[in-house]
Amino acid sequence: MTKYARDEFDRVPETSTRQGVHRAVAASRRRSLAPILAAGCVALAIGLVAFLILPKLGFSAGQAAAVTAGGSASASASSSPSATSTMSPSPTPTSPEPAGTDAAAAPAASPSATPSATAAAAVDKTQPVTIYNATTTAGLATRVGGTVTSDGWVLGETGNWGGVPQQTSVIFYSGVEQKDNAEALGALLGVDTLVDSAEFNMPLVVVLGPGYQ
Repeated sequence: MTKYARDEFDRVPETSTRQGVHRAVAASRRRSLAPILAAGCVALAIGLVAFLILPKLGFSAGQAAAVTAGGSASASASSSPSATSTMSPSPTPTSPEPAGTDAAAAPAASPSATPSATAAAAVDKTQPVTIYNATTTAGLATRVGGTVTSDGWVLGETGNWGGVPQQTSVIFYSGVEQKDNAEALGALLGVDTLVDSAEFNMPLVVVLGPGYQ
């Protein structure tokens, strides 16, 4: 029996498994390593299954990686249209043309109308038009004279042609000053042959040749 008085360290239950402070700490450290060791064993088991069992089922690591990559690509592709439609810029509004554009276009169109206006001013419909019928169609000169009068021309003499037989319809005009009148008259009657002749004492003479309708 000891000579020292009993203290708190002597009051240890006889059924306790603790054998001292240092041994209790060591036991707790050993118990804290148990979950780590268990996780390592599980990971090792999964690795063994992956390398030993899956190849027998027809799977490989490369195929698994390809499947994973394909799934990622399809997911990105499916999300691309929505992202594109979301980020598509709104249509840029077209700026209105300046008011000066129409004003500039109007003078540009005026030169095209100027020649026709000039040609119309050069035609003098007060010049008398003489019409002769060189065909066998009776009353042709009178009918054509009505067409000429309806267009605003002054009708001169009408009758049958008594000169040299003509092979086609001809318009005779006297001098260059009557050329524009002859061209306008030819366009009206469908006569293409124009002859400058001083034989007649009339400014414009229309001879309707064979085949004229």
